[in-house]
Amino acid sequence: MSLYQPGILAKPVPSQARYLFFSLKSVEALPAALDALSQWVDGKSVVAGFGSPLVLALGAKVPGLRVFPALNAVVENPSTQHALWLWLWGNDRGELLHRSVAIEKALASAFNLLQATEGFLYNTDRDLTGYEDGTENPLDQAAIDAAIVTNAGPGLDGGSFVAVQQWQHDLNGFAAYPQADQDNMIGRRLSDNEELDDAPESAHVKRTAQESFTPQAFTVRRSMPWIENGKSGLMFVSFSRNLNAFEVQLRRMSGMEDGIVDSLYSFSRPLTGGYYWCPPLKEGRMDLSALRPASR
Repeated sequence: MSLYQPGILAKPVPSQARYLFFSLKSVEALPAALDALSQWVDGKSVVAGFGSPLVLALGAKVPGLRVFPALNAVVENPSTQHALWLWLWGNDRGELLHRSVAIEKALASAFNLLQATEGFLYNTDRDLTGYEDGTENPLDQAAIDAAIVTNAGPGLDGGSFVAVQQWQHDLNGFAAYPQADQDNMIGRRLSDNEELDDAPESAHVKRTAQESFTPQAFTVRRSMPWIENGKSGLMFVSFSRNLNAFEVQLRRMSGMEDGIVDSLYSFSRPLTGGYYWCPPLKEGRMDLSALRPASR
């Protein structure tokens, strides 16, 4: 029986991580590269996501997978869709570096590494603003129901979809706001993480209230802060059984639903955006049977 990659739901997020983003270089070299990749991906120390460019290059189709949309209405949400995304878990930055270099070398015949970004655990799973991240995540069976594909057939059951956006914060700008204004922008009190009933409609919590959508838009967020070359922010990572749940939230955040833009955009902006399919596991290895021509 196929199982989901355990890192999708494992708690807590790792103390250290690396995010690797690859473009496709050679279709002919793909079979050997994917065989090499399967030696690394165990779903926990390395979580893998396949982008639409990779799936299409294999002549396959994963129902529900698509390219990340560029939503540029009131605010800008860029699409930087890559072929392959890897999330490396660990506790030692040096070990993660050496592991990512080894993976890059193993995949070099078919993939180009375009971005490698370090993530880390801050306090008790907090964003660099100090506010707790993922408070409304579903738990236990509800998390499985929200994040994992079921009843789709062999090679698809146990899979998941993930939306990845790298957000860059203006922490100095955010710190300049009075504490009450910061709380209203997030929709929670920093002091006790309690939700503010009287927060403005632009508050991030109100913009993304998962139960307020029809159908309800539950996802499992596994985001981590990042710091690089004097810049910093949040690598937003959201797993779901389909991509619609994330996308309706992003559209509302961007003001495309009712014209109200999420206050998050007043001190942060997304630099990237990509959608990926995380294949299930079978006997501890990626089950890529859904990508074989005979399975279509």
